[in-house]
Amino acid sequence: MASSQKLKGKWALGIQPRHFMWVLRGQFAVCERLGGYGDAHRRVRRQEEIIWTKVNGFDRILSLIPNTSNLHNYDEEDMAWVHRPFRGPEDGEKFLNHLYSDINMLTTQGFKILVHREELGDHVTGLIAGYLVWTEMVPDQPKAIVAVEQLLQRPIGPVGREIVAVAGRIDRESVHKPAKETEAEPEIDLRD
Repeated sequence: MASSQKLKGKWALGIQPRHFMWVLRGQFAVCERLGGYGDAHRRVRRQEEIIWTKVNGFDRILSLIPNTSNLHNYDEEDMAWVHRPFRGPEDGEKFLNHLYSDINMLTTQGFKILVHREELGDHVTGLIAGYLVWTEMVPDQPKAIVAVEQLLQRPIGPVGREIVAVAGRIDRESVHKPAKETEAEPEIDLRD
């Protein structure tokens, strides 16, 4: 039995993760690592934030953390997750294309996803601005950077800007083509 099922009253609703922000309202949000990161990480806070994600209807947590931190805790709370360790621009166009395809597939199929890394820094902000470029919601890289800086109320530094530049180099001709049924299955674990 998941520990969230034992809680009563206001604790049963959990608490909103730190730096939580919608990228696409009702579909795609970002935050820092559930429970905090580094010396600020707290087990009880992590449990309350996982509960909050469930209560608020999130279908998947997409962890970009390079290691497997928290993943077993998501299992314990019966929260579905996807792990895509993201190092940054050095992961290259192919990795970003797959990651953006994963996010796009989940959101277009109606999944409500929460993306996090340790902190809401350049890796996540650059990833989001790059996603806006990749989807062509905001195809101009400088405009995508400004839009995300305003949305998340934080500047995008050099690492984030390089992620956007890598996203801008992805071959757009191959991006939005529907997958053929004969191709390999998507890399996302869609388990419940």
